Amino acid sequence: MFKALLVEKDDEGKTHAAVQELDESRLPEGEVTVAVEYSTVNYKDGLCIGPGAGLVRTYPHVPGIDFAGTVESSSDDRYAPGDKVVLTGWRVGEAHWGGYAQKARVRADWLVPLPAGLDTRQAMAVGTAGFTSMLAVMALEDHGLTPGDGPVLVTGAAGGVGSVAVALLAKLGHEVAAVTGRPETADYLTGLGATEIVAREDLTEVTRKPLESERWAGCVDAVAGAMLGRVLKQMKYGTSVAAIGLAGGAAIEGALITPFILRGVNLLGIDSVMQPYENRLRAWQRIAADLPMDKLEAMVQPAGLSDLPELGRAILKGQVKGRVVVDVNA
Repeated sequence: MFKALLVEKDDEGKTHAAVQELDESRLPEGEVTVAVEYSTVNYKDGLCIGPGAGLVRTYPHVPGIDFAGTVESSSDDRYAPGDKVVLTGWRVGEAHWGGYAQKARVRADWLVPLPAGLDTRQAMAVGTAGFTSMLAVMALEDHGLTPGDGPVLVTGAAGGVGSVAVALLAKLGHEVAAVTGRPETADYLTGLGATEIVAREDLTEVTRKPLESERWAGCVDAVAGAMLGRVLKQMKYGTSVAAIGLAGGAAIEGALITPFILRGVNLLGIDSVMQPYENRLRAWQRIAADLPMDKLEAMVQPAGLSDLPELGRAILKGQVKGRVVVDVNA
């Protein structure tokens, strides 16, 4: 038997999430069974704990789009009992049972060995949010971003993805401008390494100007919407925006073609769900080497399985700061 947060749907279509004891026979098929130690809370988790938003295929369901733990059994030669592993993406926690449980069974292809220098708790302090941030930073570097080029903008900076992006970029030697709509998070963001705080309202007005003054040497954007439309017009010549989220809407409001054809700006789409194995491994190795663990610890809020229904509601309202680390055995 093991404990899990089980989401069930009643005959009227309403969902209800509660911690229950389940038999191991209820685990889905897969080559590797993992004794889960930690998971996290992401925006998708909030959706899956609640109404599902079309992400959950069948009920009852165990959410949790990422987890870290120890291999308990494996029919795949790549993993053996005792190996430490981390999982993000592959629609685990959405279409497949996920990490909000003391046990998970998944395909071996979905796992990554935990890199040296990280323990399972640290891996989930990073989680999908931090993994996505690292992919974004790597993409900006691959397109020419180097320290000294000028300020790098991070939108949605006080959220999980933004917080890690700020800390990573600062550790790598960049000037970091952090955008937030919550003035009370300014000290938190400067503590992570931000050198400038930008008020959200300064970037949300939709304008029809083809271009604005060049300000940013790079951008990690978690917002999209009107903010991305403005930011694209403020990018320096030949620079890039790594797009990782759509908290402000899926449309790029006020966007014109001019930044792309007159300034050579690149818009880089960052997907963390179906990322190939080799790039996953590269990202996790970079995280172990480049993410300042003291800054990471400053982002962490601890939680247990029983806290998840309330945290799921809170993250959908934008009320979660930094990274929530869920100890599934607490």
